[in-house]
Amino acid sequence: MISSNRCAFLSNSGLGGSCNFSAAQRRVSGPFRVVCMAPSNDKNGSVVMEIETQSTPLKEIRSNSAVADVNDNEISSGGPQDVYGEDKATEDHFVTPWSVSVASGYTLLRDPHFNKGLAFTEKERDAHYLRGLLPPTVIPQETQVKKMIQHIRQYQVPLQKYMAMMDLQERNERLFYKLLIDHVEELLPVVYTPTVGEACQKYGSIFIHPQGLYISLKEKGKILEVLRNWPEKNIQVIVVTDGERILGLGDLGCQGMGIPVGKLSLYTALGGVRPSACLPITIDVGTNNEKLLNDELYIGLKQRRATGQEYAELMHEFMSAVKQTYGEKVLIQFEDFANHNAFDLLEKYRSTHLVFNDDIQGTASVVLAGLVAALKLVGGNLADHRFLFLGAGEAGTGIAELIALEISKQTNVPVEEARKNIWLVDSKGLIVSSRKGSLQHFKKPWAHEHEPVKKLVDAVNQIKPTVLIGTSGQGRAFTKEVIEAVSSINEKPIILSLSNPTSQSECTAEEAYSWSQGRAIFASGSPFPPVEYAGKVFVPGQANNAYIFPGFGLGLIMSGTIRVHDDLLLAASEALAAEVSQENFDKGLIFPPFTNIRKISAKIAAKVAAKAYELGLATRLPQPKNLVEFAESCMYTPAYRNYR
Repeated sequence: MISSNRCAFLSNSGLGGSCNFSAAQRRVSGPFRVVCMAPSNDKNGSVVMEIETQSTPLKEIRSNSAVADVNDNEISSGGPQDVYGEDKATEDHFVTPWSVSVASGYTLLRDPHFNKGLAFTEKERDAHYLRGLLPPTVIPQETQVKKMIQHIRQYQVPLQKYMAMMDLQERNERLFYKLLIDHVEELLPVVYTPTVGEACQKYGSIFIHPQGLYISLKEKGKILEVLRNWPEKNIQVIVVTDGERILGLGDLGCQGMGIPVGKLSLYTALGGVRPSACLPITIDVGTNNEKLLNDELYIGLKQRRATGQEYAELMHEFMSAVKQTYGEKVLIQFEDFANHNAFDLLEKYRSTHLVFNDDIQGTASVVLAGLVAALKLVGGNLADHRFLFLGAGEAGTGIAELIALEISKQTNVPVEEARKNIWLVDSKGLIVSSRKGSLQHFKKPWAHEHEPVKKLVDAVNQIKPTVLIGTSGQGRAFTKEVIEAVSSINEKPIILSLSNPTSQSECTAEEAYSWSQGRAIFASGSPFPPVEYAGKVFVPGQANNAYIFPGFGLGLIMSGTIRVHDDLLLAASEALAAEVSQENFDKGLIFPPFTNIRKISAKIAAKVAAKAYELGLATRLPQPKNLVEFAESCMYTPAYRNYR
C-alpha cells in the first residue's frame, strides 16, 4: 500500500527521499491525483507516489485545507463530499479504495470499508497485491450473502446471531448491509430489538471492537478534541445516549452503546444514509446500577451518575461541540435518556439544533400511523375514539401529544380540547386533576377531571377506551381481566403493547387474540410470531420505530432541514399509514411488512422533505421536482464497487 509514514515522491525537482508526513503535510490545496508506480525494493513495501496539484506547488501545502475539501461541490443528496467518486459513478465504473492512502494487500483485507473477501476479481488481486492472501476462487456478493445467512441461521441463541452480525460489520461493511437489506425481516430482531437489549446487558463481556465515540466526565472541557478524533469528518446523523433508560431494562450506563450502533445500522440499511456519515455516541456520566458498578468487566465509569449542573454543563458542551464540528444541519437523535432529562434536552435544544428524540417523537409517529391505518378496520375518525395509556413517560406522553395534534389538525379544535379524549395511567393510577400538585411537568396536560382510580382494569371500565396502549415497560400488565374488559366495550378493540424488549411487553400476541376471542387489532413493539385462534391465523403487526426514523432522517438530510417541526412528524405518519394495503388489512395488520422498507423510507423521506420546503425549513435549493425519485437516488447501496 502507499504508506503515509514512509514513501518516496516525484516532484518537478526530481525524486525525493523517504519522509514522514504530519497531519498538516497530508493536506493539499487543490485537486490532486495519486499515481501508483511500482513496488520499491524497500523492505517495508513502500511504493512510488506522485501528488500533483493544479495551481499550488508542494512547498505551499496549507495546513487548513483537508484532503476531504479538494472539491467543494456537494453531491446531489447534500451528503458527505464524494471523496471516492461513488455517488457520481454508476456501479459499472471503477473507484479507487483510498482514504489517506491507497489500500492494498493485507491492509486492504483488514479494511471493512473496502474489503470484499473472495469477491475480489482476478485483476483486482493483481492490482492490489492480493495474490496468495486469498484462496484462488472468486465468489460474487450474492453467493457471499447466501453463505452468511446460512452461517447466521446455524446459531440457536439470538445473542450469538447478534455477535456474528457485529463481527461481519467489522470485517466487511458492504456485505453486512447487503445481508441486512436482503433479509431485513429475519435480521431486524437480531441487530435491534429485542436482541440488542440483551447485548447491552452483556456488552462488557462481549465487547471486542470499539464502535462509536465514548464521551465521559473525564473528557469534560475537551469534547471538541474528542469529536475531532473520529476519522470521518462529514457526519450527517448522530445517535446519542447516556444509557440511563435502555429500552425497558433501566440504567445500563456505558453499555448502552449497543443502541446508537443498532439505530445507525438501520439508518443505513433502511434509510440509505451512508455509513461514513453516521456517528454513534455514548455520554458516560456514571451509572446507578449496582450490579454494573461491582462488575469487573463493566466498560464505563464506576461511579454514581452525575446530575444537576454537572450533567447539564457536560451536555451543553457536547451540543455546542457537535454544532461547531459538524455544522447546523447535522441531525442529533437522542436515544434512551431517562424521562427527566429527555424532555428537558429536547425542549432546550430544539430551537438551536436539529434534534429529534426517537422515544418521544419517533414512537409517536409510528403509533399514530398505525392508528390512522386501523381506522379503516374500525371506522370513524381519530376524534371519535377514546384512548387509554398505561405508562406516562417519554413514549406515552409523546404518542398522546401527537394524537392530540392530529385531532386538532383534522377538526380545527384547540389542542387542549383534543387532549380530553386521551387518558393516561402511571404507577400511581389514573392521572387526574387532583394530582396536579405532585405531577411532573410533562404529565400535567393529561390531568383531567375525574375521581382517582388506582387499578388499570377499573380505569378501563370507567373511561371505556376504544384504544388501549401500553408504554409502561411492565411485562404482562395487560392481564386477562383487562383485555376482556376492553373487549366487552368494543367489537374490535385496538390493543397496542409497545414496551421493549419482548419480556417487557404488556401482553403477548397470543394473549391479546385469545382473550379478546380473536377480535383485537393488535400490534407490539417487539416481534411476535403468527397466532392461530379458532381456525384463523392472525399475523401481529410490529409498531417498530424503524418504520419512521430512517426515512425521517433521510428526508431531513436530503432537504437540508435545519429544525424539526411537529408537522414533519405528522407528515411521516401519514406517509407510513398510506403504505398499508388491503392485503395487509385482511390479515389484521396495521403496518406494512418490512420487506419493502427501503421504498417506504423513500416515500416517508419525500413527504417529510415536502413539508420542510412548505414550512421554509429546508435549505437545499432548488426543491427537486420529484422528491421520491430524488430520495431513492440519495440512498446508499451496499453493492461492491470495482477497484482500479
